[in-house]
Amino acid sequence: MIILVLNCGSSSVKYALYNWDNNTLITKGNLERIGQEGGFSSHKEAIENMLNGLAHGEGKVIDSITDINAVGHRVVHGGDKFNKSVLVTDEVLNVIKDVAELAPLHNPPNIVGIESAMEIMPGVPQVAVFDTAFHQTLPPEAYMYPVPYEWHEKYGIRRYGFHGSSHLYVSKRASKFLGIPNQESDLITLHIGNGVSFTAIEGGKSVDTSMGFTPLEGAMMGTRSGDIDPAIVGYMSEKLGQSASDVIQTLNKKSGHLGITGKYTDRRDITTAIAEGDKRAELSINMEIYRINKYIGAYMARLNKVDAIVFTAGVGENNAYIREKAMESLANIEVKLDKEKNRIVNSKYGEAVISADDSQVKVLVIPTDEEAVLVEDVAAILQGTYDFHWNYKYRFES
Repeated sequence: MIILVLNCGSSSVKYALYNWDNNTLITKGNLERIGQEGGFSSHKEAIENMLNGLAHGEGKVIDSITDINAVGHRVVHGGDKFNKSVLVTDEVLNVIKDVAELAPLHNPPNIVGIESAMEIMPGVPQVAVFDTAFHQTLPPEAYMYPVPYEWHEKYGIRRYGFHGSSHLYVSKRASKFLGIPNQESDLITLHIGNGVSFTAIEGGKSVDTSMGFTPLEGAMMGTRSGDIDPAIVGYMSEKLGQSASDVIQTLNKKSGHLGITGKYTDRRDITTAIAEGDKRAELSINMEIYRINKYIGAYMARLNKVDAIVFTAGVGENNAYIREKAMESLANIEVKLDKEKNRIVNSKYGEAVISADDSQVKVLVIPTDEEAVLVEDVAAILQGTYDFHWNYKYRFES
């Protein structure tokens, strides 16, 4: 079975082609500048170009696009309508469109990707894998906001959480790495990239997570503010003469590390600037570390036990400086880092323990593989073996 997975962003299409039967990645890539000068005119054109390249010319890896048996799509927001991956039907697609207003930056290009693939490859099964599905196990006290209850009933105001495929993958790999059954493992997973989210996992299920109604809530990020006093939106709207949506755009795209440093989003640039004496860069990293610690402390209080703290994603896997600074503040609760182990570990190193031998809580680095979750869900749905993320036995758990 040949499975194509697509992750369509507003101006890009990330893709990967897998051979399910022999568990191999055939190829992967990223098409950018969609809808921009010098790029592809549309997602459909980009996907057509990509498929043509897979079946013809120097990049040929399949005989024909008809060799592709199914397509898996990353869909950022499923609202509370989807608690697992699903085969796309007209009804499913309409529901995804209905909740698109909850993720206006993400769901529309996800939808365009699905519709384009359906048009280019008619009859080929399409599967939607939702970022929010893994977090549908949150209890009401974690997902409800203390706002008028009618807002939840009428408008769907609640915590949804994101990066679900990443938190799912690393939690299952961490359980395997530790030799603990997934349904018995309690973890704090830290997905730290340009986007950042943290999750408390109890018995293999998400019970709390930092991102909320949208991916803006939670930790400090590359360009996103994370948690702030909501009154700031109205206050700055009045001061700047802007609409609330304009201010929220600033909180999404011009805040976080970019807002504090004035020029950096990449943590590598920030740590270099710190070494050169840039005080705003130092403040920015200190703010991020402080918020990481606050969430870890809160999740430790929520969980009965913590088997491990797990770092993942681009920064979490590769930035030893941030990992060290984040763990330094936890020494008073017996979370101890092995600085030498931490220094040498990155995504190429693979899965690793970076905590000291006498640390009461293990600290791990687990490289994420969100595409693996998409592929597995697609195959399981077509084979009729899939029920829910937490019940399904993934191949990468074995």
